[in-house]
Amino acid sequence: MANESRPCPCDIGDRFDYGGRGQEVQVEHIKAYVCKPSASTDKAVIVIHDIFGWQLPNTRYIADMLTTNGYIAICPDFFAGQEAWKPSNDWGTFNDWLKTRNAGKIDKEVDAVLKYLRDQCGAKKIGVIGFCWGGAAVQHLMLKNPHLKTGVSLYGVIRHFDDKSNLLHPTLFIFGEKDDIIPLEQVTLLEQKLKQNCKVAYEVKIYPGQTHGFVHRKREDINPQDKPYTEEGRKDMINWLNKYL
Repeated sequence: MANESRPCPCDIGDRFDYGGRGQEVQVEHIKAYVCKPSASTDKAVIVIHDIFGWQLPNTRYIADMLTTNGYIAICPDFFAGQEAWKPSNDWGTFNDWLKTRNAGKIDKEVDAVLKYLRDQCGAKKIGVIGFCWGGAAVQHLMLKNPHLKTGVSLYGVIRHFDDKSNLLHPTLFIFGEKDDIIPLEQVTLLEQKLKQNCKVAYEVKIYPGQTHGFVHRKREDINPQDKPYTEEGRKDMINWLNKYL
């Protein structure tokens, strides 16, 4: 498990130098980053950020990647105006910070975003992806929200919802073999529970040698041996969305 003084290994040093192709909009009580493909489509993906918030360039890069694959992509501020975690913050305060940002209490924001996508963007088929904190949020939504078609949970923190596995929609779970905060025994237990209880399509995939955040936070130029796994994770994410949206 992670060191108690540093309960999440997300490293802001892996921040991309990226500006984004989309625009910021107001969606009811929250702000959101939206990017649309040049051709019209009725397919959209909600992107749920990690602890570093909706403005992180890495996450906007992934949203834009979804757009280049033909999807409307929206990354809302699921902290609803509360400050995102900063790398300069004291990790000793992290658990208290997290208590006010519950990945299982985003339904009001999701309802607003779904309405925006339907009314303003013409979306009819909507999926969701999320990273770390956002990956846990994806699992929450796949367990309860009837309006989403599919989800991809990337290194979602299992312990937030480890007692629930009766998914409503096809879900892909992506994990790194060397993730400090998601031990493989937790992943194995998740697989066992899904096998027992899940009535829809799912896949749990572990990527060899990969650490937390490898799909959207890895610096491929510094870790050339990891680049194939980063690319494979992104490809698997797109393929899953293509299959179920």
